[in-house]
Amino acid sequence: MSNNTVDVVLIGGGVMSATLGTLIKQVEPDWSIEIIESRLEVATESSNAWNNAGTGHAALCELNYMPEAADGSLTAAKAIEINEQFQLSRQWWSSLVKQGVLGTPSGFINPTPHMTFVHGEKNVDYLRRRYELLKPEPLFSDMEYSEDASQIAEWTPLLIERRSKDQVFAATRSTSGTDVDFGEVTRQLLDHMVENGAKLGLGQEATKLRRLADGTWDVDIRNRAGYGSSTLNARFVFVGAGGGALSLLQSSGIPEIRGFGGFPISGKFLRCDNPEVVRDHQAKVYGKAAVGAPPMSVPHLDTRVVDGQKSLLFGPYAGFSPNFLKKGSWWDLPGSIRTHNLGPMVKVGLSEFALEKYLLGEVFASREKQMAALREYMPSAKSEDWYMISAGQRVQVMKKDPKKGGVLQFGTEVITGAEGTIAGLLGASPGASTAVHAMLGVLEKCFPEKFESQWKAEFTQQVPAYGVGLNHDPAAAAASLAETAEVLGLNASVKV
Repeated sequence: MSNNTVDVVLIGGGVMSATLGTLIKQVEPDWSIEIIESRLEVATESSNAWNNAGTGHAALCELNYMPEAADGSLTAAKAIEINEQFQLSRQWWSSLVKQGVLGTPSGFINPTPHMTFVHGEKNVDYLRRRYELLKPEPLFSDMEYSEDASQIAEWTPLLIERRSKDQVFAATRSTSGTDVDFGEVTRQLLDHMVENGAKLGLGQEATKLRRLADGTWDVDIRNRAGYGSSTLNARFVFVGAGGGALSLLQSSGIPEIRGFGGFPISGKFLRCDNPEVVRDHQAKVYGKAAVGAPPMSVPHLDTRVVDGQKSLLFGPYAGFSPNFLKKGSWWDLPGSIRTHNLGPMVKVGLSEFALEKYLLGEVFASREKQMAALREYMPSAKSEDWYMISAGQRVQVMKKDPKKGGVLQFGTEVITGAEGTIAGLLGASPGASTAVHAMLGVLEKCFPEKFESQWKAEFTQQVPAYGVGLNHDPAAAAASLAETAEVLGLNASVKV
């Protein structure tokens, strides 16, 4: 074992590493932790506030968590699961605010109603049935439904202003929704970790992982400023490098990564900072994805609060780049191809014609077409009030499937291996919103004995719903939402 062995190396300075590192520091304050970040700042990729829509994914408005089955039926199971996972984040953040680990809540989370808006008889029927399924569920009990233009205009006037009177539409609203600056969450958590003994290496790029005979890992590191390279030895490695995670996990040689590939999708948003427009829209409004569009490309018109300033975002407008990171390389996609994942990747390529057609159309979309998409949600939108910004890269998981040969998975996937000495996270949405659930799962799987005998009691004090849930107990759901709302300055509208 090397003389510079550390207990934990976290690769990537994003919200996942920050969450995992903070959880570890809470139960093992004497463990040595080093964070390796390739950029000169943390939270510059997917965790950055302008690289995502800041939606605290709770399935209050995201219709892709309740797709229609082939027979037209709906089930609320996935929506409830996602909401339960976000409640863990709310509980943990509340605990950290009380401890002084996180600062003033309005700096990173703000009450923002979550809405859905659809038009056309078929979509209205779908939304009505979705509402009827979710409304009786305790975590969704504040949801409202309306087909009335005056009511929807009261919720947010920009959806109705200048809209055709003969159009059929409907909306739902949940006032318990939030807007989250995950970049600020990341920075505050990492600052606290460093204050308590963790080391943060900026401008340091992890290039390869090698497992040694003693079970530890050598992490090869390149200094991006050109000052040479180094090797760090660790007992446990977490790869939270966003789009860069796939290649590092492949370099580790763990069998669990075999068959996995990545499909990068880039995103852009139209942004509006005009205060006269921004003041008339206080909500995150999600619609239905276009045919062939990936779920992460569901159109939405969002209130954003970043550094205390409100803006509106609309999008995302999808595109394609072989980069796995916003600041990545064109070699990322071809360089990720291996003999074990080539088959699944080819199968996905041959089966996802609708997605490929959609992306091609998005890449070559004119400004007029982009504005037309916005005006489906905001008919009064003026082109001069909106400008395009580039968002982060998302790498969707491609993996083997026993029936189809290969599938494109829209979600997150936690990979663990080598007797729990390494873990990594692949995929995209819901991502940051459910980081607490994902990282507690990593600790439970990688350190099962310590988790059960020592750590679980500490974690359940901070996150009481972990492992037991809330939705099955109306009183517990209402109490948790009320308590976290009070601490975080949110709306507590869910009742028993």
